[in-house]
Amino acid sequence: MKVLVVGGGGREHALCWKISKSKKVDKIYCAPGNAGIGEIAECVPIGAMEFDKLTAFAKENAIDLTVVGMDDPLVGGIVDAFEAEGLRVFGPRKNAAILEGSKAFSKDLMKKYNIPTAAYENFHSPEDAMKYLETADMPIVLKADGLALGKGVLICNTRQEAMEGVKTLMLDKQFGDAGNTIVIEEFMTGREVSVLSFVDGDTIKIMTSAQDHKRAKDGDQGLNTGGMGTFSPSPFYTKEVDEFCKKYIYQATVDAMKAEGRTFKGIIFFGLMLTEKGPRVLEYNARFGDPETQVVLPRMKNDIVEVFEACIDGTLDQIDLQFEDNAAVCVVLASDGYPEKYEKGFVIRGLENFKDKDDYFVFHAGSKRTDAGIVTNGGRVLGVTATGANLKEARANAYKATEWIDFENKYMRHDIGKAIDEA
Repeated sequence: MKVLVVGGGGREHALCWKISKSKKVDKIYCAPGNAGIGEIAECVPIGAMEFDKLTAFAKENAIDLTVVGMDDPLVGGIVDAFEAEGLRVFGPRKNAAILEGSKAFSKDLMKKYNIPTAAYENFHSPEDAMKYLETADMPIVLKADGLALGKGVLICNTRQEAMEGVKTLMLDKQFGDAGNTIVIEEFMTGREVSVLSFVDGDTIKIMTSAQDHKRAKDGDQGLNTGGMGTFSPSPFYTKEVDEFCKKYIYQATVDAMKAEGRTFKGIIFFGLMLTEKGPRVLEYNARFGDPETQVVLPRMKNDIVEVFEACIDGTLDQIDLQFEDNAAVCVVLASDGYPEKYEKGFVIRGLENFKDKDDYFVFHAGSKRTDAGIVTNGGRVLGVTATGANLKEARANAYKATEWIDFENKYMRHDIGKAIDEA
């Protein structure tokens, strides 16, 4: 069969790699793709939001299955556009992708269906938000309602910081229309864990756990980014946590969406905070996480295309989802200065070191093929992933592999998975 993947980052590279392992697949296309994806798929110069061009391409090339990696097209209704043309596509429809597209919606859903989360209020005007903050407890969390590339969350330690945060989101429009509505919620403390799941509208199958590192600098300092590295599994995701989440969060979310007339088929990403009072939902995403995908998929035993098809067909209950009894760590190699100002266009050296290695992977996030070779083309450039018998071994392997690659202004955190040592 022929598969089209929509997107062009590290997540999509990991998806293309996993899809390439399927016995069912003869040909992979990726729109728009990147230099690394171009090694295993044919890259097509169509943007992820160009729905008309994408559906036309899928029809002209007899694409059997389209897999949407990114949040913007899902929230924008790409699945509806493909289905309207009679095309087979994996991902939630627009009315279900709102689970990620609106934080206010997802918070209201959790409140209505008693799914554990932080206490919160939604605000549509900066004046009302600032008035609320005059008497609110600090620290406090401000979230842009819409999509903001994983950067629309502000943790404010003082009232003045919180007031400035409202100005940043709602008046200065740092994240555009995403800040027209904001959620203000209580600050929770605890370990963060990411759990990805496959959903077919009724059945939910949980993947292995992971943990992301959002901040740009070591010690969780610096600005929020799209993710500087991750590891899987999380030693903090215990059997007790799993049982609690299965009872009160996972299936409850799927059932809540169905009850609202928003049947969800695709990926639900659960961002969890393990508080003293038990697990709480920090956020939902309606697609694979990035860079969580880069550590979860290398551990997955199943043919991913079979799982995609089961989600579409409503037969996920027949899938025995399995993961290797090992561990994986991903370290993101970024351009120095990310997520603010950074230069690109530097030649990447050493990519050949990953060829023919089963336990080491390099997933391209921001790269481009030029006459000079493959060059940097983004803030997050590469995700270097390694597996190992356990987390410490995987971490050592991943950091060893980061030394195999070099480019000017290469930057990375040096403490990805350090929490492993504390577990």
